[in-house]
Parts: sequence; C-alpha cells; structure tokens
Amino acid sequence: MDQICLRCFVSGHVQGVFYRAFVEDEAISREITGWVRNLSDGRVEALLCGEREAVENLRDRLWTGPPRADVTRVESEEIPWENHQGFTIR
Repeated sequence: MDQICLRCFVSGHVQGVFYRAFVEDEAISREITGWVRNLSDGRVEALLCGEREAVENLRDRLWTGPPRADVTRVESEEIPWENHQGFTIR
C-alpha cells in the first residue's frame, strides 16, 4: 500500500457554497481521512490522507467543487503521514 497525506489550499469562490461538505463527501467515498476547514483569507484548506491514487484523484476533483463554487487555484504539498479517524469538517 502506498499511502500519502496532502495538504491542499483551494482559492476562488469556495466559502459559503458548501465546498467543505463537498470535500467531506468525496473523501468519505474514497476512504480518505483528514479534515477540511475555511481560512480567514477566503481559501479552504484540506488535509487528505489515504491511498495515493484516491488522494490524488480527490486533489484533482478539488478543481471542480460543488455547482456554486468557482475554483481559481489548487495548491498541494505532500506532508509526512498523519493518522486520523475518519474525515471531519473543522
């Protein structure tokens, strides 16, 4: 098993459009653990941990988001593995 954690920052119109709920649903369906939260600068931050293929697939889906979102940028970096129980909205 090749497991990774990615910390992602999503820019654009991503707050107030159910973006965090979208990420939570997508993560749970892929058995990814971690969390997602709004940042004070208007971005959304997500920590995604799981099988490499699933995490990279979700990272790519971050560009889509829910219907009312308008994503302009997704930045991600691989970080050391972290154990999380499930996936939460913070």
